[in-house]
Amino acid sequence: MNPKDIHRVISILKREVKRWRTPVVGVVANDSKDPFLILIACLLSLRTQDKTTAQASQRLFSMADCPDQMVRLPVRSIERAIYPVGFYRTKARTIKSLCHNLILRFNGKVPGTLDHLLTLKGVGRKTANLVITLGFNKPGICVDTHVHRICNRWGYVKTRSPDETERVLREKLPLEHWNILNDLLVPYGQNLCKPISPFCSRCKMSTYCNRIGVSKSR
Repeated sequence: MNPKDIHRVISILKREVKRWRTPVVGVVANDSKDPFLILIACLLSLRTQDKTTAQASQRLFSMADCPDQMVRLPVRSIERAIYPVGFYRTKARTIKSLCHNLILRFNGKVPGTLDHLLTLKGVGRKTANLVITLGFNKPGICVDTHVHRICNRWGYVKTRSPDETERVLREKLPLEHWNILNDLLVPYGQNLCKPISPFCSRCKMSTYCNRIGVSKSR
């Protein structure tokens, strides 16, 4: 992909993704704008389908929607609320520990910087960037498996890991597209630009895509 084409590609993506559901973390962000709820929803969403995450988040937030309330819940109660999200037992312990940390170090508030968020146990770069962009409306680039795969498939980057993709995108992607990129490429990657046999014949961006790594398509 020619770097100059990225503005046109983003414009196409904005139109195309309207036919698919917003990822659950985006729904939480649209409903509440609360960095804490966004952070917890992000943690629950890891290796879990959106429908399961949405239901688990709703059950948990009906019981506790701030760190002070969450630390009062027994771990077993958190487990029951979030089951069957992936690794629910580990996530329940992580959530309770994280809330203790927020109270002790940040006066019960989610920090608004990437560096501080990354000091919290269980918070990686993907989650931290989502909280920064959705919870604080600050510039950030959330790179998950879809963003990493599609940007490499386009030929816009040539990287081996999501962290490396984020670093290159921070140097190359125009700032105006940082916050929206994940919101666009997650539904696109889930529904059309799939990991194996993507629907290239239906893609409105096929003329811009180098199809790197695509051996079979539909």
